Amino acid sequence: MRAAQYHVGVAPAPRWARVALSVVAIWVMGGGSVLAQDQYTLLITGASGGAAYAARHDEWRSRLVTVLRNVPGFDDQHLIVLAETPGPGVGRASRDGVRQAVDRLSERMDDEAVLYVVLMGHGSFDGIDAKFNLVGPDLEAREWSVWLDRVPGRVVVVNTTSVSSPFIERLSGRRRTIVTATESTVQRYDTVFPEFFVAAFEARAGDSDKNGRVSILEAFDFASRGVRRWYQDQGRLSTERALLDDSGDGRGREAGQPGPDGLRAASQFLGAGPAGAGVVTDPKLAPLVARRNVLIEDIQALRAMKDQMSPETYRRELEEMLVELARVSRRLRRQPS
Repeated sequence: MRAAQYHVGVAPAPRWARVALSVVAIWVMGGGSVLAQDQYTLLITGASGGAAYAARHDEWRSRLVTVLRNVPGFDDQHLIVLAETPGPGVGRASRDGVRQAVDRLSERMDDEAVLYVVLMGHGSFDGIDAKFNLVGPDLEAREWSVWLDRVPGRVVVVNTTSVSSPFIERLSGRRRTIVTATESTVQRYDTVFPEFFVAAFEARAGDSDKNGRVSILEAFDFASRGVRRWYQDQGRLSTERALLDDSGDGRGREAGQPGPDGLRAASQFLGAGPAGAGVVTDPKLAPLVARRNVLIEDIQALRAMKDQMSPETYRRELEEMLVELARVSRRLRRQPS
């Protein structure tokens, strides 16, 4: 299996570049309002491998649960937590525990719901596939993909472990957003990415557009910057480079690098309950938001078909969609609400 690689890409035609950059700028600065949809979260800290690691994993998990409980509309029924050591409100982080959790959440979700899966702990790579280390037999990335196929809504997976990059290639899809802490299976050291990923949500430290919420894209960018600074402060060569894929191409990109990924992640907000702040209820705005979401889905589908189309047709259709997306996004920004 080839390792997932970040994609720098070839510079597009000037007009293409202007349109694409305008769309991204409008989307990110516009705040990424969403239609009403239920949010579900599966938070897992796996096998620790020692007391020191267990303490770090427990701390990250506890801090993130605190963040989730501060989300407007938080509902315990929308959150499942699994860990090495079960306890009140915490199940066992085993294969059976994961399968049961996915099944339970899937039964409650509809097509517009979003499931956030956050993995903290250790990862491994056997030369064929990456695994997330659980209590007992581990789960390979391809197995995660099969199990998450049961979920009727959208899925966001944040794998904060080492050698997590194959999760992008294995799990990538039209309705999926995948974040990995590393971009290569060579990066086998324990990661510091989860420390900064959690910190992005605390006191909204990662809220770069100052809209009162932290999106997955903002958390990814914040954590990536934090990782770089940490290695610089340590005087060490960075051994981890996080990747984000939400275009469905199975490649992903690093923070600050060009690429098609980020549009979807900019409108996804980690939560555990009915969406609250930022939900569109105004009947004048809802059709615009719905059209924008359809356009993003269509752009992702078009990118997936790129290799089956002539370059001219692909560029023409993509440009038309990007232009319309820019226009819809501008109309949304200009609305008084």
